[in-house]
Amino acid sequence: MAISGFGMARWRRSAGIWVATGLLFALSAVFQPKSLGASALAALWPFAAVLILAAVGQTLVVQQRGIDLSVPGFISLTVVLVTHIPDGKAAKLGPAILLAYAICLAAGLVNGLLVTRIGITPIVQTLGMNAVLYGIDLGISQGTPTQTTAALQSFTSATPAGIPLPLVIAVVVVIVLEFTIKRTTFGRRFEASGANAAASRAAGLRGNRYQISAYLGAALLYCTAGVLLAGIVSQPDPFQGNNYLLPSVAAVALGGTSLLGGVGSVVASAMGALFLSQLQQFVLATGASAAVQNLVQAGALALAVTVYSLRLRPGRLLTRSRARPPATPQSRDGTADQRPGDHRVPGDLSPTAPSDPHHP
Repeated sequence: MAISGFGMARWRRSAGIWVATGLLFALSAVFQPKSLGASALAALWPFAAVLILAAVGQTLVVQQRGIDLSVPGFISLTVVLVTHIPDGKAAKLGPAILLAYAICLAAGLVNGLLVTRIGITPIVQTLGMNAVLYGIDLGISQGTPTQTTAALQSFTSATPAGIPLPLVIAVVVVIVLEFTIKRTTFGRRFEASGANAAASRAAGLRGNRYQISAYLGAALLYCTAGVLLAGIVSQPDPFQGNNYLLPSVAAVALGGTSLLGGVGSVVASAMGALFLSQLQQFVLATGASAAVQNLVQAGALALAVTVYSLRLRPGRLLTRSRARPPATPQSRDGTADQRPGDHRVPGDLSPTAPSDPHHP
């Protein structure tokens, strides 16, 4: 019964994004049917997959009481490494991808160690790491884009069973992580450590281990997103990752993941990423400018945070309503037991009378 109730509470927490995504697709079919056309969906799924991977990585960090501002740096540096180093030569693509993963994992490890061992605030640390990654990015690219390798472009444009390969990769990653977090001992400890650091330490859990694993896992996902993005875009920009910071945070908030850490769902975050991708597609179909698209994304993030705040408030009110004053001691005959000097009759709410009879 307790497990079933916990599952229902978890579902209620993320049910809103499922309903909202369904409504968005229904509205798109009615008011902007061309946003759901074959060509529009073919363009939607690969970019949605990239955002899903970025949002899932952000979810891992948020579950450990952090916010990762280095998402643009990870994705942009990966894009530059897998396009500039090969420079169109397929033979150099494999080593370039391995180098990208090595650098991203090293950066993720540095993030985790400095946050846990040194005690740097996650926002400050990841913001600084973002600057470092962009420094390497500009040092390699000199700020100029390069044509992507034909082999990578062919890989990302594959459609097994009619489904874009980037979407297949994103779905597999989400399923594996959801199973790991919700169904394994490591995953349950991961959530427990993120929910309450003091309680996890009292239970013998090493919270630092789970925080470091969150930053490593996020770095791995950002790098994968960057590799796919480098193949999806024929001539990616060195600042290609700038488009994924705000949407990744918005997707996590829309998915109902607790911004205080612990409770969360990578599936719900993936659904939030899909919602934002279709929302952008819907806005594009109306002919709106890029500025309007950014405003819509910012509005979605503000709405998600507002809903999150409203979700917390009833719980606090309920907690207060349960806090009752201590009961008045009862005598054996069931009447209120009066202390010496207390001259109130039962039911009298006036202040306690002083015990000194000569007191005015």
